[in-house]
Amino acid sequence: MTRDYLRLGVNIDHVATIRNARGIRHPDPVRAAGLAVKAGADGITAHLREDRRHISDEDIAMLSDVLTVPLNLEMAATDEMLEIALRHQPHACCLVPEKRQELTTEGGLDVAGQHNRLSPYVRALVDAGIRVSLFIDPDEDQIRAAKDLGAPVTELHTGAYCDLVGDARAAELDRIRKAAELGVSLGIEMHAGHGLSYETVAPIAAIPEIRELNIGHFLIGEAIFHGLEASIVEMRRLMDEARA
Repeated sequence: MTRDYLRLGVNIDHVATIRNARGIRHPDPVRAAGLAVKAGADGITAHLREDRRHISDEDIAMLSDVLTVPLNLEMAATDEMLEIALRHQPHACCLVPEKRQELTTEGGLDVAGQHNRLSPYVRALVDAGIRVSLFIDPDEDQIRAAKDLGAPVTELHTGAYCDLVGDARAAELDRIRKAAELGVSLGIEMHAGHGLSYETVAPIAAIPEIRELNIGHFLIGEAIFHGLEASIVEMRRLMDEARA
């Protein structure tokens, strides 16, 4: 892989959301992970929430056993989630904010405001050899705080960019671009994700400092119409085209 190659992590949470609506075993998110890898995913992302609304503990155990690509475990900074991460030893853990009442992650982690609370979780994961990522807004203070915490990776929240239009979207894209540049200048590996679609992915993929995108909900939704493999292949094509 060249340095310019942009990795794609596919989030399989919402395969589990559909499964859990019936309380049965189908569709299987582990099977979806295998299809995603076959279609070109470089890694699999799964968010184990406190209320287990989609991904389950069993899913994480199965993914840890069978995946041939890195597993990125998204998790809140809690003692319960830390214990699970240390037990399963995923390739990476992305610390995210979590509120029970939210439908999806509503913004970045306030690393600057929660430095002392987050520090022991980051340290424990790093000491265990797990790559730590912090999911943050594209904000200078948050990036510098992430650096101070010793996290080797940050993932920039792209949800606001995807929701905006016109000049407002262009301004948010510029904010993401500057945040990525700052992060790299500080020695942080920069990722991005949340809300990305065929329409919005190219400008983010074209930012050379970003090394990985994590995309889930759109791909699972698109799979209803075109199949999961075809949807991922198309996303991979758009990413590669933008990168070139």
